[in-house]
Amino acid sequence: MDSIPAMTPAAALASAKRVVVKIGSALLVDDGGLLRQAWLNALVDDIVRCRARGQHVIVVSSGAIAVGRRHLGLGDRALRLEEKQAAAATGQIRLAHAYQGALGRHGITVAQILLTPDDTEVRRRHLNARATFAQLLALGAVPVVNENDTIATAEIRFGDNDRLAARVAQMVSADMLVLLSDIDGLYTDDPRRDSAAQHIPLIREIGADIEAMAGSAPPGYSSGGMVTKLAAARIAMGAGCHMLIAEGRPGRGRGPLAAVEAGARASLFLPRAEPRSARKAWIAASVNPSGTLVVDDGAAEALRQGKSLLPAGVAAVEGSFERGDCVVIRTKAGVEAGRGLSAYASADIQHIAGHKSGEIEAILGYRGRDEIIHRDDLVVSETR
Repeated sequence: MDSIPAMTPAAALASAKRVVVKIGSALLVDDGGLLRQAWLNALVDDIVRCRARGQHVIVVSSGAIAVGRRHLGLGDRALRLEEKQAAAATGQIRLAHAYQGALGRHGITVAQILLTPDDTEVRRRHLNARATFAQLLALGAVPVVNENDTIATAEIRFGDNDRLAARVAQMVSADMLVLLSDIDGLYTDDPRRDSAAQHIPLIREIGADIEAMAGSAPPGYSSGGMVTKLAAARIAMGAGCHMLIAEGRPGRGRGPLAAVEAGARASLFLPRAEPRSARKAWIAASVNPSGTLVVDDGAAEALRQGKSLLPAGVAAVEGSFERGDCVVIRTKAGVEAGRGLSAYASADIQHIAGHKSGEIEAILGYRGRDEIIHRDDLVVSETR
């Protein structure tokens, strides 16, 4: 890809603009349910260095259940769903406090975000979460994400934070997802069982041969394994995001990201598209339009120049739709000008159509976005 100057893990990581780092329970929490503070401090040093060179960093962290079960005296036995939820409720407080303390020493604000699958897959909730991430990053905070285990049932859980991390990377248009693991990448077989297993440094697509290399999840707190990491890779690659599988505890006192940049072995998965183009391909082809916005010629020309759709350019609204739904944009002559995700429901657009953005609050009684459809949520049709 043109956006990455060299196909190496170190170069891909160093040149990424937005990085999502996933941390498993076994890396962050020891067998006794205690946080590995020295390890967390080394990771925070990595985050500080990434931010110093202008990168946005989002952390997806497991560990709440592993920490909480110790404080509730639940032992090492298999937990029932309600016990896991209770452990998560207790452990999440301690986990957030640990991140706050470690990053706070560097003057960095931490924000906690708890997600369920619906938050990433239902369009309106997806947009709300995406906007929250964008605002937090713009304000200089580091979002720390976990699954909302306290309310999620077995039927609606992600089940592993590898897939959650990939969904977050997709949501925020990240260009790098790092899965920190107990192994330094993908091998032809499990190297713990087969000494002849070969490391795979570069993966351009996931076919049957790659899937056959995945093993079972390791014992302990981890719910992942290579199977879930390949599932995450599919999501990330489809969103135009690079993905790394790297050793979480590289030793020598270094943080895991510093080790990758120093040349430590890892596996790099390459996407086929840029994050934004992949997202726009999803908007153009994968979402069924719920309504139509008719725009004037000036607005249609502005869209072709890469600008957002403002209320002033909307001449008519057809159909009934909600905020976050995909709509078709047509000219007065009936030509499709594009498609996009609407920031307002059709009933609200009826009121603000033809007005300036500065009038939205006075008309609707609340201040939403200045744009009906932001350019990041819009695909312009090639036909004029």
